[in-house]
Amino acid sequence: MSTLQTEVYGIPIKSPVVVGACTLTARPDKVKDLENAGAGAVIVKSLFEEEIQLEKHQLSEQLERYNDLHAEMITHFPHLEHSGDAAHIQMVKKIKQEVSIPVIASLNAVTMNGWTSFAKDLEKAGVDGLELNFYSLPSQPNVTAEDIINNQIEVIKHVKNTVNIPVGIKLSPYYTHLTNVITDLNHAGADGFTLFNRFFQPDIDIMSETESVTFSFSGVQDDLLAIQWIALLSDRIDSPLTASNGILDYEEAVKAILVGSKSVQVVSALYKNGIDQITKINQGINKWMELKEYLSISDFCGKMSKSNLRDPWAYERVQYIEMLLKKSSFF
Repeated sequence: MSTLQTEVYGIPIKSPVVVGACTLTARPDKVKDLENAGAGAVIVKSLFEEEIQLEKHQLSEQLERYNDLHAEMITHFPHLEHSGDAAHIQMVKKIKQEVSIPVIASLNAVTMNGWTSFAKDLEKAGVDGLELNFYSLPSQPNVTAEDIINNQIEVIKHVKNTVNIPVGIKLSPYYTHLTNVITDLNHAGADGFTLFNRFFQPDIDIMSETESVTFSFSGVQDDLLAIQWIALLSDRIDSPLTASNGILDYEEAVKAILVGSKSVQVVSALYKNGIDQITKINQGINKWMELKEYLSISDFCGKMSKSNLRDPWAYERVQYIEMLLKKSSFF
């Protein structure tokens, strides 16, 4: 009998299918449904420091508006400004009480105090681990790539010194030297990495000449970038890697595990096909393992990483050049 036991950010899980941060992981009843469907762990919907700051600013403006007429409101409710993060922490506590699978909190902050203080609050709420969501758009021309990377290294160091639970990082692929960045973050204390973040990208309505908000689900081939990088990194990084984006069925999950991913994050698969897709992915992996006579995830995890291939350059630029030289077979 095969087992699907594996890990995410060093946390043992019963299934490699981890539900990424989304609206499904923001409600205790929905998280219970995810557990019943076979999720190995859930990443709670992200706590964004900027969102909390905006809520505080809006509340402050509302209170100031009535300051002269109702000054007592400000003194009677001095903690109202913390309602945003307090509500999030309360939600996390309820989720943790509802399920037995690991609950991991996603955090995106903009200040060092935000990273550490929210991390500590989430740890106190009982989460099993943290996922630092390094989701940012470097639009300031006076901020260098080195500045950004050094700041992220300091963030993981400070958070690790603040909490006593595993801390993983979810990254984007948009780094000049991704291998070097992940290696440095790993040395700084990160307990694992999820590759990759899916960025919000605004669109333009050409008729109204306005910005439009679009939310697109990931497609099947969206996982290829993560698969390539995990294949290159899994033998160089001593922390577990997780594939994200485009993991829609068991085949894509198996591909990710073969190159070295210890687990996979799913979100779009659930919005497209329903929560039962978790069960189908687990069943598909199990049947494939039985067919291949694997007894555990570790039996085939990393079997197709770079160091285990007969052609170790298959995942790098040489393969692209070779494909161009053979272009007649493609076109």
